[in-house]
Amino acid sequence: MNFRRIIAMLVGIQLSFISLPLIAVEALDTAELADHCSKYQPELESADGIFCVRYIQGFIDGAVVTDERVTLNVAAEQEREETFSERAIRTRVGDRLRLYGPSVYAGFCLGDPVPLKEVVDRVVDDLGDAEKVSANPLARDLVYRTLLANYACQVVD
Repeated sequence: MNFRRIIAMLVGIQLSFISLPLIAVEALDTAELADHCSKYQPELESADGIFCVRYIQGFIDGAVVTDERVTLNVAAEQEREETFSERAIRTRVGDRLRLYGPSVYAGFCLGDPVPLKEVVDRVVDDLGDAEKVSANPLARDLVYRTLLANYACQVVD
């Protein structure tokens, strides 16, 4: 009898998990980032000002680590026997990464250390532009386009 109760309870617990809604990570919309960043200039140390800076810094860090990781994965995959063409592509990838920094494949380069404040100021300026905000409903798109417009890589092939 106890065994049946235990089985019934376990089945009940499993069924309750099935009915839980799945929670996805929601993308931050540009209007919300603009609201936080509107308080950045007057109150740098406010919760909103810190949120603004950390979001932009996190975006950059994410792009850098992703590009670097993808590049390393591609290089590792290419270490098997390769043709002359494949080796040329692999070594070019390594040179480009070394010369322009880990965000080169994202299209923006912050090679020489660019002060974070400078980057944040440029994003905040774009968040004040109604056309740019309406053209980029997601905050990540506006931040990315700001980085491309202001820090485009000058890659010489």
